[in-house]
Amino acid sequence: MDTGIDFLKSQINNAVAQHQTFVDSLIAHEKQAEDERFRMLCARFIPKALSHQRMLEDYQREIGAETGVGKKAIGKALGVARDLADAARESDFLRLVGDIVTSRQSEDTFKTFREAGRQLGIAQLQQLGDTGEREHDDYHREANRLVQQLFVEHVRQGDTAGLNLSPSTSSSAGMGATGSSNF
Repeated sequence: MDTGIDFLKSQINNAVAQHQTFVDSLIAHEKQAEDERFRMLCARFIPKALSHQRMLEDYQREIGAETGVGKKAIGKALGVARDLADAARESDFLRLVGDIVTSRQSEDTFKTFREAGRQLGIAQLQQLGDTGEREHDDYHREANRLVQQLFVEHVRQGDTAGLNLSPSTSSSAGMGATGSSNF
């Protein structure tokens, strides 16, 4: 296992490739989404995700950890695999669940960078981690609300015989009159 600067470089390279998968998902899902709320969630977070990606890539270059052809090929292969998985999912609900999982991976990485930067005295790594973790956490709050709403809506739209559902007080709890979130 790598240690020292080699370890840091490998972890930054991994974070760049993994986070790019999340960015690519948001961009694709903004175009593919049938649900306007999901499209808007993607549209709101794409600029922040692109900013995180730039910060990761800038730090990657700064420490001399630029990925080679092999790493880029692996990243592209992961993207192709994700595209195939998305095609099989064919539902906004499952795409959003996948985005939440991918974003959580990035959030965990950013948390590690923040704490490692703090303990090692690497201010730029700490700042990178802090910004990414905070903004991914914001994404999760909103994405989790939407996935919960979609879940309830999908159940209510189908055959509910035998489920003993309580009367719907509001099938879009937490949403404004227009169906957009109150953020």
